[in-house]
Amino acid sequence: MVQPLKSKSGGSAPGSPVSGRAWLMLALCTVGFAVNFWAWALLSPLGPRFKDSLDLSSFEQSLLVAVPVVVGSLGRVPVGALTDRFGGRVMFPVVSAATTVPVLYLGLAGHTSLPALLAGGFFLGIGGTAFAVGVPVVNTWFPPERRGLAIGIFGAGMGGTAISALTTVKLVDANGMSSPFLITAAVLATYAGAAALLLRDAPGRTVPTEPLARRLAAAVRLPITWQAAALYAVAFGGYVAFSVYLPTYLKTGYGLTQDDAANRMAGFVLLAVAMRPFGGWLCDRVGPTRVLSGSLAVVVAAAVIQSFTPALAPLGTIAFLAMAAALGAASGAAFALVALLTPPGQVGSVTGVVGAAGGLGGFLPPLVMGSLYGEYGTYAAGLALLAVVATAALAYTLTAVRAAVEGGEPERGTGSRGDHRTASTTA
Repeated sequence: MVQPLKSKSGGSAPGSPVSGRAWLMLALCTVGFAVNFWAWALLSPLGPRFKDSLDLSSFEQSLLVAVPVVVGSLGRVPVGALTDRFGGRVMFPVVSAATTVPVLYLGLAGHTSLPALLAGGFFLGIGGTAFAVGVPVVNTWFPPERRGLAIGIFGAGMGGTAISALTTVKLVDANGMSSPFLITAAVLATYAGAAALLLRDAPGRTVPTEPLARRLAAAVRLPITWQAAALYAVAFGGYVAFSVYLPTYLKTGYGLTQDDAANRMAGFVLLAVAMRPFGGWLCDRVGPTRVLSGSLAVVVAAAVIQSFTPALAPLGTIAFLAMAAALGAASGAAFALVALLTPPGQVGSVTGVVGAAGGLGGFLPPLVMGSLYGEYGTYAAGLALLAVVATAALAYTLTAVRAAVEGGEPERGTGSRGDHRTASTTA
């Protein structure tokens, strides 16, 4: 069972106005997500440089940038459940402080060999778990009909990867290999202190009393967990895959310089980031399945076009920007679906599982792309596979997911039947 915390305010009732404090908490969570994702993505822009300096194979380079992704993804499962229990006020400072350790290690000593980089990258994955902290915090501060927008705004914190893309290479060129890591560590430590002082959990949030393992087991038995996980694996997984591998793809496939490739990757990330809150806002108005269906259809079309490796100007650029916009909107819609159908006391646990699926969805594509390019000298097959997977996700959205949503309540804004249940929801 889960029991509500008692408070004078009792939390936000459905349809109630959003307080200024709720927006402040959203801002703090979004900044924390961005800072941790900045750290999480530090190795990606430097992948080509490590490839040259350490004489890495294409697969080794792909493994280097993929290790933080898979660790951060799997780590979201326990971190999400722990956030249900202890709240974001505890978990955000803990995750941020813990992430400073591998960042400092990589900057000071861990960038001279592949084993050292892999060890640092493994623990760098802690930063990727911040997503599973922020979603349940934001979810409890906002009424159901505003959660699509709120979680979409929080999701824009994934733009921390753009900070890394835009600054890491430039800082290394100007000040040496340690500089981006030391700067990021300082920002993380500052945020951890600020979050400990300022971040608060919503009054009246439900606090589970059952053991962690039992709560996770209950979360994985919910249909919404697997529906959202499948879609988020494609949407956010596609975003993560391109955000970590696009510099390599553009440098190898189109002969761009490292700086040019990193700048274009940053453009991809920024567009996806901007579209994530838009996708959440649109879900509040027309429902998540419509947003998911339209977004996935765009991904299919853009991936098919790019599989033919068209000229980068203009067709290749248009295809990649269309994919960025669609993947960002679909990522926001997947978590609007979570807000729509998940019982309040299980949001953190479900978020952890779904977030893990999204991160793991970004783990395999860089490895596949690197292996296929090493074998055949082309990325066409990898992009064709993306089109096939996105087509399957589109069919799933139009059938099983639509039936689940319509079976719960009409397809409209994100008013959750789960939010009208009593606080003592059976886990």
